[in-house]
Amino acid sequence: MNGNDLHPETVEVGANPFSRRAVLALVLLGTALFMALLWMIGTGIGFSETNDGEAHAEGRGLNGYAAMAQYLELRGHPVHKTRNVGALDKPGLLVLTPPATTDGKEIDKIVAKRRYIGPTLVLSPKWLAFPVTSRQQEKGARKGWVNLDELTTLDWPGFLDDVSVGRGQARGAHGALTWHGLGGAGALPSRKAVQWGKGENLVPLVQDEQGRILAGFIADGGDYPELARAARVTLETSEDVDGIYPIVVVFEPDLVDNWGMADRRSAQLIDALVAASEVGPSQDVTFDLTLNGFGRAQNLLTLAFTPPFLAATLSLLLAALVLGWRAFLRFGPPAVSGRAIAFGKRALVANAAGLVRRTGRLHLISRPYADHARDRLVRALGLPRTLDGADADAAIDRALAARDPGAEPFSRIAARLRLARRSQELVKAARDLHALERKLTR
Repeated sequence: MNGNDLHPETVEVGANPFSRRAVLALVLLGTALFMALLWMIGTGIGFSETNDGEAHAEGRGLNGYAAMAQYLELRGHPVHKTRNVGALDKPGLLVLTPPATTDGKEIDKIVAKRRYIGPTLVLSPKWLAFPVTSRQQEKGARKGWVNLDELTTLDWPGFLDDVSVGRGQARGAHGALTWHGLGGAGALPSRKAVQWGKGENLVPLVQDEQGRILAGFIADGGDYPELARAARVTLETSEDVDGIYPIVVVFEPDLVDNWGMADRRSAQLIDALVAASEVGPSQDVTFDLTLNGFGRAQNLLTLAFTPPFLAATLSLLLAALVLGWRAFLRFGPPAVSGRAIAFGKRALVANAAGLVRRTGRLHLISRPYADHARDRLVRALGLPRTLDGADADAAIDRALAARDPGAEPFSRIAARLRLARRSQELVKAARDLHALERKLTR
């Protein structure tokens, strides 16, 4: 390479290596990712797998209720799948899908808390599900699919203790066991087993061909006109429980689970169940996931994104956005910072003065400063350099008196400078000495 080809490049001091658009994009992307992380931590989304093959609103196996939740949402109901116990007391229909091993007192506590808030639909479990494992079954199988091999044992002491649950073979007179009720009829998808309920206060809504109750509601003295009309019964109401909402129980889950939803008559049955439970066409439907092991305790993040704290959170975010925008659109170009230690004698003096000031020994330079000022004046006035200090001071005083008889003598200013201890006194004496020097040398 020829040395003549080398040219020094000019680099602008303090130039920003990033453009304004690049900086804005980085800030906005980082802020969006940070807010998404906070939202995911607050809601719990993305931190646990809910499609685990069990019977709940996120289950996509035969025994799950994902199809039911999706169907109700398509029918115009705002559907919520909650993991927070505090969200179970919202108006609208609450759908509980508790496993067979759930504590009955826990179910009763949730139901009793919302008797004056909204109706409750309890979907009983029936199957013991196993994930698809064999090679033949895994071919074409999707995540969350299960095999239903055994019946689960249902035992909920503390919840509806006066209602018993029975099981039997799901075989009808002409093959599959049929059901009827709520203005519809159909057949169960499985011929292996059927589950029904029995109780003195249990009013049937859906029955099989043998008259067993597959779905019903509890007659507890409340006024439920829609349910009474659907069941074609007359209810005895009590003023002691005026204004309470009903409890509807589906004992045969294959009526409404994913397996049953393969038949459109199950979808029609769901519409009838929701309407009979006194739920309007656009009212909320909440599916509980806390009883299925996906409960999440409330924390500061969940409170920050829920009313009434949501308003304060939005206000803080808006204020941060305004501050960031103002910082981005600053007035004028950025200030270019100088070198920490500049070049030249002036910079050297400034650095030395700064060092003396920081050490707090400013008074130690007063005597050398006065001596140097005297030496400069001796040279400027042409006085003999052999003069000692006192004689030199006297000679300078005589020269000053000849030019300005009323001026303060040099010896007195120099003495005041040497005796100064406070910075104010030292600076004033140095200024007076400098002014005297200029007067004698110009």
